[in-house]
Amino acid sequence: MSKPNLIVRFRKWVVVAIAIGAILYLSGAIAADLGRVGQSLKQFQWSILIPVCGLTFINYGLRFVKWHYLLRRLGVDMPIGEDALNFTAGLAMVISPGKAGELLKPYVVRERTGTPMSTTVPALVAERLTDGIAMLILAGISVGAYAQDKIHYLTIPAAFIAAGLLVLAHEGLSLWSVGVLAKVPGLRGFADKMEEMLVALRVCVAPLPLMLTLGLSIVAWGAECYGYQLVFKGLGHPDVELSVAVFLYAFATVAGGAMPGGLGVADGVLAGGAVTLIQGITQPVAVAAAILIRICTLWIGVAIGALALLKVSSLLGGISLEDDSTEE
Repeated sequence: MSKPNLIVRFRKWVVVAIAIGAILYLSGAIAADLGRVGQSLKQFQWSILIPVCGLTFINYGLRFVKWHYLLRRLGVDMPIGEDALNFTAGLAMVISPGKAGELLKPYVVRERTGTPMSTTVPALVAERLTDGIAMLILAGISVGAYAQDKIHYLTIPAAFIAAGLLVLAHEGLSLWSVGVLAKVPGLRGFADKMEEMLVALRVCVAPLPLMLTLGLSIVAWGAECYGYQLVFKGLGHPDVELSVAVFLYAFATVAGGAMPGGLGVADGVLAGGAVTLIQGITQPVAVAAAILIRICTLWIGVAIGALALLKVSSLLGGISLEDDSTEE
């Protein structure tokens, strides 16, 4: 039985996400004094949003380069124009439950090139993995100075990632791991697919591509961190140090990683962290800064992704994810 058309499903996701976001922002604004938050926004230098959004588009552009490079590493010849549209549509899927909607990208690649998803899903995994590692690095640079008691929030996921990469680096051990998983009830019939995915993932996280894609990720997310600093400048606080802006934005992104779009968690960490760590920042200003940077990063991506999704759906004659697995 086919599942609902992806466009219909996305509309449901975006309505729910916007509703949750609006409730959270309104609650934060009320808690911080709605009138004072509004006053901070009224006094904001709106021209600052031009470079802030520009930095966001640098982030998107570098991440697309990374995604397209990984596909080429896997021998997938996706036309760059179509792939750019595909990547942009994927930006909308960050608000899907569990971010499962990001499977849109390998799905579209399959439809346009015939490459099975068991080959291209690892590119998506490697893309998101290097984003996560980059944020851990950016947050870790200053965690000792700003949140020594929260360092375990970075070291624990970093340890798991490092262990996973070590397993992948050893072919015999990684194949053994697939063999173990293949014995799990419900996964026995997917042993061949899991091995295909393992081979593709090892290609994506080999030393050279890992270093290149991680470097792109650090620059890409560093650009958005700088945008967060500029937001404070627009709110009348030009003395906010880049190091604290980088730490707060990266740490908030890591903290909200499990939530669709980081809704609620990332916003709360940005607002609460700014009051705690930045001298002279009041709660209304912190809430205003969180709202502005999230509009310029999350919600702009969702908006342009939604437009690209309509084009992708039209290009494929209406997308319907009949199977979210990696079957061909």
